[in-house]
Formats: sequence, C-alpha cells, structure tokens
Amino acid sequence: MGLGKTVSTLTAFSELQLLDTKKMLVIAPKQVAKDTWVDEVDKWNHLNHLKVSLVLGTPKERNDALNTEADIYVTNKENTKWLCDQYKKEWPFDMVVIDELSTFKSPKSQRFKSIKKKLPLINRFIGLTGTPSPNSLQDLWAQVYLIDRGERLESSFSRYRERYFKPTHQVSEHIFKWEL
Repeated sequence: MGLGKTVSTLTAFSELQLLDTKKMLVIAPKQVAKDTWVDEVDKWNHLNHLKVSLVLGTPKERNDALNTEADIYVTNKENTKWLCDQYKKEWPFDMVVIDELSTFKSPKSQRFKSIKKKLPLINRFIGLTGTPSPNSLQDLWAQVYLIDRGERLESSFSRYRERYFKPTHQVSEHIFKWEL
C-alpha cells in the first residue's frame, strides 16, 4: 500500500493511449475498486482527462457502467467471472490490470479460469501486488501465468509442480504435499 503502483499504472495507461491502448479494465479488491482508482485519477493533474466507470453493485448497475463511455472500467475481483461472461467472443479492453494479483493465486478458482480464457484477447496485462507469494512458491504459478501465458513456469500448474517440486506425503497415487 502507498507505493505508487496505482498512479504509475495510470500514467503508463495515459501514455499508451497515444499509441494503441484505448480501454483498460482494472480488477481490484472491493474497497480499492470503489475508492483508490477514482481518487488517484482525481488527485493527479496529468490524469484528470481519464474517465473512470465503476462496474460495481447490482447486475443492472454493472451493465449500465459497462455501457458508459469511459477509458477505465474498474470492478472488484468477485465480479471477474460475471464480467468475463458478459463478453463471449469480443473483448473491449486492450489492457487488463489486476490490482493485488496475489488474489488470483489459485489456478482452480473461477476468477483465474475466467480471465485465463480471455488472455488471447488481451493486448497488455499488468499484475500489481506487494506480496506475490504470501504462503507458498506454488502460489506463484497462476500469477506468473497470467502475466506471461506460461512462458517461464510451464504451461500448466501440474507441469510446474512436477518440474520444481517433489511429493513428500503420498498415499498410493494421491499426493498430499509437495516441497521444493
């Protein structure tokens, strides 16, 4: 918190608008989605031209927000699957930012699976976090996958785990614990 990640990302987006990036989606924890991104746009003169739409609330309020003309659309992480389901084939966001990428650490979660399906349609993906691996190095795979689409840490979680970890607690074919 307070490291300048939001203003740095907004400044980069503002500059990228001069090139090829027109619309940005931000997925963040609810309170951050509600306050931080709008506050940062309002706080900095070089960003005050950016229009932000908050995709929060009831499904009707969220749909209305998506249909509002804006540069930046901000939603909370709990709405990720819903939002991805709104766009079956097309994807209107050139850039996606996940604020607190560590909340996407589970490759089994619906939010991870939903955004993973959209990766081929996303030109720029940014993950922001102050704590990339709070519990285990296994938590890194999903976060890095979203950023590089499997280039560095294997194309699947099982391949990553098999390459970098060894099973330590196993009964029959069932492995209960992996360690480096």
